[in-house]
Amino acid sequence: MIILPANWQFITRHPAHFLAFGFGAGLAPKAPGTWGTLVALPLYYGLMLWLSQPQMLVLIALTFVMGIVICDVTGRNLGVADHGGIVWDEIVAMWLVLVFTPVQPVWWVVAFGLFRLFDIWKPFPISWFDAHVKNGFGVMLDDLLAALFAIASLYLMLWVLG
Repeated sequence: MIILPANWQFITRHPAHFLAFGFGAGLAPKAPGTWGTLVALPLYYGLMLWLSQPQMLVLIALTFVMGIVICDVTGRNLGVADHGGIVWDEIVAMWLVLVFTPVQPVWWVVAFGLFRLFDIWKPFPISWFDAHVKNGFGVMLDDLLAALFAIASLYLMLWVLG
């Protein structure tokens, strides 16, 4: 299998690549997943001005399904199923976390930190799914699980702080 370089030429060759690489954020030489997660914040803020929470959940479900396809296409075209520059999974998962996060800067920072923690650490069962479920679905699934861990932790924090 030939592994192609991930660069602007590659990501602008196909709309799936451009989306999978988070509009270019995934090309960051260090911590592309963190940069992709950062891209999610202003996008979500803009969307929440127009959409209700139920509408956001529908959009997230649609972009999750779309992400399976775009991440799969991009991974196959790169020759690496879960290339580090593919950050669409971080964007969609962070949106899900933000749906359940109070709209206050401090809580968005906490939500960001929790999501990155679980996405990088991958505690069980996230690590199991990351190792055993491949292609576009696998790329999206482990970040969805990291988002659920982040949401549960966020709710625990909110409950403890009363």
